[in-house]
Amino acid sequence: MTRESRYEGRTRRHERVRERVRGSARRPRLAVFRSLSHIYAQLIDDDARRTLAAASSADARDRKGSKVESAKAVGARIGEQAKAKGIAEAVFDRGGYRYHGRVKALGDAARGAGLKF
Repeated sequence: MTRESRYEGRTRRHERVRERVRGSARRPRLAVFRSLSHIYAQLIDDDARRTLAAASSADARDRKGSKVESAKAVGARIGEQAKAKGIAEAVFDRGGYRYHGRVKALGDAARGAGLKF
């Protein structure tokens, strides 16, 4: 029995989630990727295989505060972009991460910006 790495475990969990979660043009998938120092969010139309909007803490101008505060800023930004494109609903894809900490902060901020999921 081999011990899998943290990355392999997350990848397996993400594949399991992706079997059920699918985005469309009307209700895109809000995909979250979390690295050690940044967090990224994309609104994806899986039918057309297009990214409709994207935001990340890496391209943030005001990089002050904690990682959770950066995640809140990214969530608010992706929510504003969705509203500008006329997207009101999305399917949340947590990417195999636990819905906790930065991932939860991003989701709550996107909800606060008017995105429903």
